[in-house]
This record gives sequence, structure tokens and C-alpha cells, in this order.
Amino acid sequence: MQMQSFGAAGTVTGSMHLLTLGGRQLLVDCGLFQGGDELERRNHEDFPFDPAALDAIILTHAHLDHVGRLPLLVRLGYRGPVYCTPPTAALAETVLLDSARLQVEGHRQDLRRARRQGREDEVLPPLYDEEDVHRTLALLRPHLNFGETVKVAGVRVTPERAGHILGSAYLILEAPGGRLLMSGDLGNRESGLQLDFTPPPAVDAVVLETTYANRTHRDWAGTRAEFAQALRDSVRQNGKILIPSFAIERAQTILYTLKELMDSGEVPRIPVFLDSPMAARATHEYFEYGDELIPPVRDALRDGEDPFRPSTLHTVPTSAESQRLNRYDGPAIIMAGNGMMTGGRIQHHLKHHLWKPSTNLIIVSYQSPSSLGGRIVAGADTVRLMGEDVAVRAQVHTIGGFSAHADQDDLLAFLSTSGTPHVWLVHGEVGVMDAFLPVLAGRGLKGDIVPDRSPVDLLGAGFKDGRPPGLVVPPTGAAGQGEGGE
Repeated sequence: MQMQSFGAAGTVTGSMHLLTLGGRQLLVDCGLFQGGDELERRNHEDFPFDPAALDAIILTHAHLDHVGRLPLLVRLGYRGPVYCTPPTAALAETVLLDSARLQVEGHRQDLRRARRQGREDEVLPPLYDEEDVHRTLALLRPHLNFGETVKVAGVRVTPERAGHILGSAYLILEAPGGRLLMSGDLGNRESGLQLDFTPPPAVDAVVLETTYANRTHRDWAGTRAEFAQALRDSVRQNGKILIPSFAIERAQTILYTLKELMDSGEVPRIPVFLDSPMAARATHEYFEYGDELIPPVRDALRDGEDPFRPSTLHTVPTSAESQRLNRYDGPAIIMAGNGMMTGGRIQHHLKHHLWKPSTNLIIVSYQSPSSLGGRIVAGADTVRLMGEDVAVRAQVHTIGGFSAHADQDDLLAFLSTSGTPHVWLVHGEVGVMDAFLPVLAGRGLKGDIVPDRSPVDLLGAGFKDGRPPGLVVPPTGAAGQGEGGE
């Protein structure tokens, strides 16, 4: 069992793991790097393998950092099957078409600016377009159902519920050498929306996400109360409440919680603008696959109710309507993408409101340290927004308990039923993974940090102290703020 990780190795984005099992080559996930210029430049690097030589691709879920380079792989020659759960197939269509549109629009804008400066040769082309996406969607095989074993290129694969987002699965792969578990992204057991992950069986090796492996989340009751208090404090200032939000899972969790808080009278009923067409489209899939959700949400859906619609909700379909929101007078909640504020409609709202003391920015998602959101969380006095320096005078609230990722307690609970596997750490910042190694050792488990790009024998001895040669571990306290993006 050999693996090479070409994403999510030493970082929380760009998940892509090439497995060699019994002579077969399987790619688990093919994600886009997100979070800053240095990371995003990796999206334009050549794939370090021949796409046409892959036997199959398996997706764990539909977040962009797990599926976002699939159309590029297809553009470069991949024509094999892409296996996933039915909800992942449905969400992937929304995610990839939106990504293609942003790629093309962003390229046009960059090219216009570059031409004015005489440097159009420096502008990178879009990674792919909608035609590439449609060719990719034709390869999807939504044949994975939780608890049912299927053969993928001769390898027995059993998906189980990961509890991260709709359709998310961890994978158990059985090959002649042993039994491997690929965690994908695991859910927070204090989720306000998703059912918990299914406890895994005993395996020989686990490739484990470690986004929050060095900390624990606030419980759901505390998170809900913290969010309600931030909203009440914000409303008193009579300004705009900006909530940057990922379109899948986070947007639906926030909408459901807002409805609950307003219906119970815990927060005032003020206008809520969902300024994310992608989130609005993704929400429709929750009606189709409600059995994956916690009982109050599932039961509401079965009764024909809409648990994601506060009474004051307005959706904002067009860019022109989005821009008109900046002239809206009075308090209002504006939810817009993207979650890390690196692009999307949230940037327009930040440009118009971040400099106002009456504005409240409620952060409910991970902010990469190198991203715009990361700089705001770190206390920057000014930030660069759409070509302008904008003062940060808004009140900033950071609420981490909305995370859709497992924390340390969740990860240990997940491992507790898996026997004594060799644990390989991915999808985490280096400092976070390094801090988790002694925690694993204290429970009698051998842990190793997966190196970027270099092959590892998943059933081998691993590295001394769990660190691959040349790994640079940042000083204690230098790790970023947590979870992977979409």
C-alpha cells in the first residue's frame, strides 16, 4: 500500500492522494488549493502523474478543496470513472460549474487590468471552463452508498458516513496487503446540522485529517448562545452584520440557526440577505437527502417545512442586486461567499462597510493565515480590497464552534474503534499535526506526518519521531486558525 499526497500534505487544502493498491492506481479526491497566492499558484502546476494512467478516482465529498481540479484532470486526458455518493454527485455539479464561471470571469478581469499595464503575457489562463466541467460530470458514478461494498478497479471499497457535509464519506479499502481507511474530512459531533460519523471497524492503516487535531470546539449550546449574543450586540449598533460563509453546510447551518433564534425571539427579526446563488442552489439538495441531517431538521423536511428559511430571508440572485445592497439603509444580515473572503461577493460588502464602526463582521469559518480573513482575524488595521486600502473599524466576532470538522476529541473517538492502525496525518497545518503525534503515542498508536509529494508505505515503519526528513515545524503558537475550506 503506497501513497503520494499532492495536496493536503502540510496544509488544509488541495486534497489529492494517489494510492497504489495491488498494482492499481486510485486517486482519492482532486481538490483545488485555496487560501492565498502562494497556495493558489499550485493549482497551475503540472500533475506529477499521468492522468490517463489512473484506474479510477474516488471522491470523499463535494467541497471545492476536494473536487476543484477534477475538470483540469479531465482536460489533460483522464477519461475513467469518478466514484462518489449520490449527494456528492449532485453538489459537485453546483460547485464545479460555479468554479468554472469564476475561473473564466476572473481571467477576463485580470486580462483587462494587465492589458492596461502592458503585461498581458503574465496572466495565467483559467484552469478550465464549463465545457470541461460537463465532460467531468459525465464521468461521475454515484454508486457509493453508506455501508455497501463495491469493487472499484478491483479494490473492495466501503463508504461510511463521515458527518462532515451532505454526502461526505470516509472510505475503507481492502487490498491484498491489508485494510486501509481514508478519512476524507470528518464531521464535528457537535454539529448543528449533520448526523455524527459512523464508528469505523478495525483497520491496518488510517489516513486521517487533522484540521483541528490540537484543540476542541465549544459545545453546540455554547456556540449557539455566543452567536445569538453577537447578533444582539450587532443589532444595537444599527449597522450591517456581515457573515462570510461557505456555500455548502455552513450557509445552511447559519440559516437554520438564524431561523431558530428569530422564531424563539432570542434575536430581533431583521432582514437576512443570502447573497450567494451557489448557497441557494446547494440548499435544494438538502431537501432531497434530509436523512443525513439531525432529527429536528430531518423531521421538518419530512413535514414539508423549510428549516433553512428565516421569515425575513431574501435571496440575491444577481451581481447588480448584490451591489444595490450596499445602499440599503438600516440594520441587516448579509451572508455572502466566500468563507475566507479571498473573493466573491463578500469583498464588495467589506469594501463598503468594513471601515464603519457600526459594522459587525461575524466569522463562522476557518481563515487561512495568508488570506484576507486571516489578516483581519490577526488584527490588521487596514487590508487591501479590490485595489484599495480599507481601514478595519468593524467589530470582529470569531465563532469557531460552527466548524464542520472534527476536533481532537472527535478524532480520538473516531480512532477508538479502529483497532491499533498506523495513523498517517494529512489535511492539517504542520504545527497542528506535530502537536497531535504525542497524543496518539499516549494512546498506543504510531503516528506519522505525510510528506508533500513523496511516496510512503502505509504499512511500513514510518519516520523517526513521526516527522519526514526535512520537515520544518513552526514554533509553538504559530499554527493557523483551523479548518479546511470549500
